Amino acid sequence: MEKILVIDDNKLIRKTLREILSKVGYTIIEAGDGETGLQLVRSEHPELVITDYQMPGISGLEVLSEIRKLKVVIPVLLLTSFGHVVLTIKAIQLGAFDFLEKPVDPSLLKSTVQLALNSVKVSNSLNAVPHEDTSSESMPEDNIMVSRSPRMKEIFKNIGRISMNKVNVLIEGETGTGKELIARLIHFSGTTSDKPLVVVNCSALTETLLESELFGHVKGSFTDSIRDKKGKFELAGEGSIFLDEISEISLNTQVKLLRVIQELEFERVGGEATIPMKARIIAATNRSLEKLIEQGKFREDLYYRLKVFTINLPPLRERKEDIRDLVNHFMYKLDKQYNKNVIKVGDGVIEMLQQHDWHGNVRELKNTILQAIIMSKNDVLEKENITINVRIHDNHADDSEMSELLSLADMEKNHIRHVLDVVKWNKLDASRILNITRPTLNAKIEKYNLVQ
Repeated sequence: MEKILVIDDNKLIRKTLREILSKVGYTIIEAGDGETGLQLVRSEHPELVITDYQMPGISGLEVLSEIRKLKVVIPVLLLTSFGHVVLTIKAIQLGAFDFLEKPVDPSLLKSTVQLALNSVKVSNSLNAVPHEDTSSESMPEDNIMVSRSPRMKEIFKNIGRISMNKVNVLIEGETGTGKELIARLIHFSGTTSDKPLVVVNCSALTETLLESELFGHVKGSFTDSIRDKKGKFELAGEGSIFLDEISEISLNTQVKLLRVIQELEFERVGGEATIPMKARIIAATNRSLEKLIEQGKFREDLYYRLKVFTINLPPLRERKEDIRDLVNHFMYKLDKQYNKNVIKVGDGVIEMLQQHDWHGNVRELKNTILQAIIMSKNDVLEKENITINVRIHDNHADDSEMSELLSLADMEKNHIRHVLDVVKWNKLDASRILNITRPTLNAKIEKYNLVQ
């Protein structure tokens, strides 16, 4: 059986822990202080360490810190007589598997030890995820897009063609598909790679502010304009300007933007001097501009000026073969960003992620992986640390469409049936998830004529 090192200056506590864990079959070795404990870690190579927090000499936190420096996979459980919030947080930050208060409940101790040892077995059975170094001097790693799907490969090929020419590009795709990342790929892949890339979120600004942001203004042109200001077109120079959510600009601003594209010049708000426009325009939208044209909300002539070349980004649910590579990519990036070391993927994780439709697309997947990495207790991305938001949908319709298609009763019926199917008709689990009693669940099953 596994060898467990117990470090505590209290002999009675060491004896109690030894008796509890020996009965389960573990081999127990002991140390009365942190220095001796660290020596035993190096000489005896225990599979798990249980250490008191407060001891003469070095503390349990220092023991934990030193073990982590050894670069070995040894789970550490900290014990304390003080349920202090700061200590708990610090222990987890340093990589403790768990933090238990004295007196330790025997059942909790045994289950926690088993979980910790199992996590090591899982880790040892898995290989670290591969990471392809795609960064280069001309393409910063933050601008790399990961995909192997045929549709995305065609998009990458087209980016290779259009990036060598400063044609205007319209990027269409759902929220979270990576439209800004595509814009960065276009900018940094070709003739504009050493020029400025200026990003404008059109939906975040009022009409007046947007004009000032795009074209700049002169001193005194409106209240609080106390000095001249360059606009985004001027700042972009001979580079690129990325107009995100282009569908949100007003018809009045659309007219002015159309003139800039046609004449390749503009004036600052309140100014008379003409400034040449040399930047390439990359616009993006998550709405159908053609439908907006039919509704009289977007100018057709501007639409065709913007879409000299169009890129249609597929949603993640249509390229699920990319999920494995995306998970590996996000793990590598987020580990570095958040000082974690989650380098392996547990059994069934990818398959579970591929079953989800990801209405928030790649952005939702990234946030899900981030949450799981933060919650991980070891170096493995495991299913129990992953939280996926499930929502009812009908052919991927949005919420407003769903409210028109389904009554409240139908939505409740579908949701109850979905939960029952997920838990394989375990009514106890289903009632807990739905936060209703078993009799209420049975009544609803009968009401909606639900059958397994």
